[in-house]
Parts: sequence; C-alpha cells; structure tokens
Amino acid sequence: MLQVPLSVLSTIRFLLFFLVLVLVEDPCRGRALNGGLSYDFYDRTCPNVEKIIHNVVSQKLLEAPVTAAGALRIFFHDCFVEGCDASVLIASSESNKAERDAEINLSLPGDGYDVFFRAKRALELQCPDIVSCADVMAIATRDLVNLVGGPRWEVQKGRKDGLISRASRVPANIPLVNHTVSHLISLFKSKGLSVLDMVALSGGHTIGFSHCKEFMTRIYGYNKTFEIDPSMDQGYAHSLRDTCPKKHLDPTVVAVNDATTPFIFDNAYYHNLKKGLGLLATDQMLVLDPLTQGYVDMMATDQQIFFDYFAAAMIKLGQVGVKIGSDGEIRQRCDFFND
Repeated sequence: MLQVPLSVLSTIRFLLFFLVLVLVEDPCRGRALNGGLSYDFYDRTCPNVEKIIHNVVSQKLLEAPVTAAGALRIFFHDCFVEGCDASVLIASSESNKAERDAEINLSLPGDGYDVFFRAKRALELQCPDIVSCADVMAIATRDLVNLVGGPRWEVQKGRKDGLISRASRVPANIPLVNHTVSHLISLFKSKGLSVLDMVALSGGHTIGFSHCKEFMTRIYGYNKTFEIDPSMDQGYAHSLRDTCPKKHLDPTVVAVNDATTPFIFDNAYYHNLKKGLGLLATDQMLVLDPLTQGYVDMMATDQQIFFDYFAAAMIKLGQVGVKIGSDGEIRQRCDFFND
C-alpha cells in the first residue's frame, strides 16, 4: 500500500481548504474584483438595481436630452476629486462649503444632478439603505451614454459614499481650459489614467455644452499677432462670436462642444479636431501635440475603436479612489451625509 508522507497530506489539506475559500461566494459582496468591487454585488440584496436605474434615466432623457452630457460631466468631476464617491452631490451647509459650490462646479448642469437623485429615490423605495449614490452615478452615467448612441460596458459595484466634500479640494484636481497637454497628462496620470485614457475620455465632448467664458480668449484678442486662435477654423470662430458677443455677454449662454452632431455620442469630436472645430483649447491641442495626435487620428478613423477605448477608460475612471467597507457609507439621500 502506497504511503503518503504527512507533510504531503498537510499540503493537500491546505490547498483544498484554500480552494474552498476561493470558490465559496460571499452572499453580500459577490465576486471580488479591483478595489473590492464586483459585478454581482447587489444580486441578492437588490437584484433589480440596474433595471430600476435604467427606467429612471430613460424617462429623464426623454424630458431633457441634455441629461446624458450633464451626468457624464458630473461623474468625471466626482471621480477626479476624492475618487468616485458621490462627494460632488453633497449640498453645502453653514459649516462646510461642499464640492458642488466650488467655482468650476457651479456650471455643472442641474439635469445631471436630478437624474442621480431620482434614481436614488427610486431605489430607496425598493431597496432601502442598500445601493450607494456612487454606484448610482456609475450605472446611470453608463446607461445615459449608451442611450444617446455610445458604447455599453459592465459596471462593477460596491462603492461606498464618501464622508468628505470640500470645495477647497476641487481646483487642483479638475482639468482647466488653459492647461497644457503636459499638465493634463500629469493630472490624469495622478488618477491612474494613461494618455490613451485621457484622449478617449476627452471624446465625451462629443455631447454637451460649454459656457462662452471657457473659449472667449480663443475668438477675441487671442494674442498680439492673431485676433482669433490660428488653430481654429475661422468661419467656426466667427459663428461663435454670434453666440458669444464680446459686449453684453449673457453668462448663461452656451455653445455645443460638437459642432456637427452635438446630441449623438459618436466619434465626430475627433473629426472636428482635425478640421479646427475643437471648441476648447484643451480639445484642439490634442490634435496638435505629438503625444496625443496619433490617438486622435486613430479614433477619428474608426468609431468602434473609440467606443472600445472610451468604455475601457470609463471602467478605469470608475475605480479611481473608490471607498469600500468602513471608509464610507450608504447615504439615504445623495445630497446629504447620514446623521
């Protein structure tokens, strides 16, 4: 009879025990992925979470077609400050000026906030105290992008809502229209995002709007040599002057980011850049800088390539600075911390 050494038996028992630990699924957390997130996090606690959110965002989009662009921008601003923890949704109080009231965030659209609040309220009716606002933002943004023609990707879940929201932490973490490409690359890198991710995420400007003040210096008195930014199509610049007059400018007036198909999520943004039709200086620079030009050309050539890279970048963005466990909470309302 074959004798198996005790040391071998002990090793086998350890391996079997480890295998059981791996195969047994935690009923609350599901399959653990990056940062403790999982695709099936709510399968047992709120199995209809994605359907509930989808129904809400579909209705909101019918009411306000600009909702998709607004939600996408808010999600980006949230993840770049404190991580993807819904801290941007918090309302200011007497003792705290929250992210929402930082100067650069004052232009974030109300329809974007509203769709997140509506989705959370709908979930609270069916799954109270279960789904975080941070996960609501990730799922709702994905659905809205997809509903206006963009790609769809699977959203990992399990984020907790952050416990801090301070306006003072916003300025250094959000891209500005006067940033250089090198500065933008450094900022994105600090969030774990590559140059390719940056160019793909910039393609989100294929929908949405910008206020006149964000590009006025490009169309009026650009420098001592040029009245208009020479990288800009001159006819396009003059049409923007009609929208944004130098005198008596209405600060609420906006221009579409994508001059050709502003309500459809496609790769027209990259075609526009190659024609000098980029609205913001930070958009137009992408096709001029050798570090990013190749990626612009690639995404202009094939829309599916853009969609694939955009979806991959959104997945990475959604993992930035996520809170899990005791690092956060499940808010009862998205605009207020729990008592």
